[in-house]
Amino acid sequence: MKINSLRLQLLAWVVLPLAGLATINLWTSHGSALATANLVTDRMLLGSARTIAEQVAMTDGVLDATIPPAAIEMFDTGDRDSVYYHVKTARGRLLTGYPNLPEALTPSSTEATYRDHRLRLLTFSQGVVGAGEDSPISVTVGVTLAGHDAMVRRLWFGAFAQQLALVAIAGLFVLLGLHRGLAPLIRLRDAVRSPNRSDLDPVEVPGAQSEIRPLIEALNAYMARVRAQMASQRRFVANAAHQLRTPLALLSTQASYALRETVPDARHEALVALQASSGRLARLAEQLLTLSRAEPGSRRPRADRVDLTEAARQVLETHAPIAVSRNVDLGLEEAGPAPVIGDGTMLREMIVNLVDNALRYSSSGGSVTVRLAAVDGEAVLTVTDDGPGIPVEERDHVFERFYRIAGSTEEGSGLGLAIVREVVENAGGRVTLRDGAAGGLVVDVRLPLASS
Repeated sequence: MKINSLRLQLLAWVVLPLAGLATINLWTSHGSALATANLVTDRMLLGSARTIAEQVAMTDGVLDATIPPAAIEMFDTGDRDSVYYHVKTARGRLLTGYPNLPEALTPSSTEATYRDHRLRLLTFSQGVVGAGEDSPISVTVGVTLAGHDAMVRRLWFGAFAQQLALVAIAGLFVLLGLHRGLAPLIRLRDAVRSPNRSDLDPVEVPGAQSEIRPLIEALNAYMARVRAQMASQRRFVANAAHQLRTPLALLSTQASYALRETVPDARHEALVALQASSGRLARLAEQLLTLSRAEPGSRRPRADRVDLTEAARQVLETHAPIAVSRNVDLGLEEAGPAPVIGDGTMLREMIVNLVDNALRYSSSGGSVTVRLAAVDGEAVLTVTDDGPGIPVEERDHVFERFYRIAGSTEEGSGLGLAIVREVVENAGGRVTLRDGAAGGLVVDVRLPLASS
């Protein structure tokens, strides 16, 4: 199951490795507990065997082995262990104890089965003065493992309780630390979601850690961009409303005049003017829609492979009748394909606006030339006209929406170059304006060439 809580994820990243280390420690603790129980049991076995061996002596020429009660009672730990023993001479004669009791073959202890019981055994040898060939005698003591296993469990469970307590305490302190550490994030969330926030002012979270500061700064930067975009949209709506008000009022006036006019020629003239005004209004609406689509974030980004040369050829074919009607020489100079990556529709609309502006401001008998070339990894589109040009001090402003040069007599909405800049920048390029060699205006558009 996926954990979506940051607090739980951080807690898991801390507590789970700690629990893993505790598990490894418990495994090693079990080995330590087993070694401790073995050591204690062996010491008891050795003590018991020594006690018995010290009681073996020659009495009236007879080797006598007496089992002292202390040698057996030292195993009385409350776990009801059974103790088995025997004492043998060097020649293997049993002096006392349990016959057939296995012996430890090494100086250390061993484990064996006797009478269906698992025993821990130890054999101790000691010489007896005057025993002759019966010396040294060997004492074997064995004890069942109930007390031994109980000691292992007590030691191991004690270690387990300590490890569990440590993990629980660590988890508690981690939770407290997370609560304090995540408090700035909670305050940031509350500040953003606060019902009292009706604007996009920067958010400030006192006491925020250095790791959270970049998030707050990024959020404030994002809200600043949103504020700028909203302000731009408000200006756009206000300007669009202002630009649409005049042609709509003109349409209404012309329609009213045509309705009142009874002379056929005058009515026809009014209808022609009405048709021209509606065409200009349709063009304005089309440019507004194009500019809206060209803005970043207004539509899903497209990565079409577009040949600017072919797109320019199509645009010039559609504008040829307009050029003929204005008596303007419209030409195309190209040096082969100029492929770029971008929104194909918007790139063609960019060329439409450049050609339309050039034709609009060129005088009768003038010329408009569109040139295309691939230079240093860039597709270069140049549109040259012989119109009045744009003063140097106005060139930064003409890319603004609805901006019109003072004293301009040509009809237009002031959106053409704004559309061009939006499209070019979205495609990763740049657009510049300069004076032509023989006057007029030259618009240079440079876009990255598409890789082959």
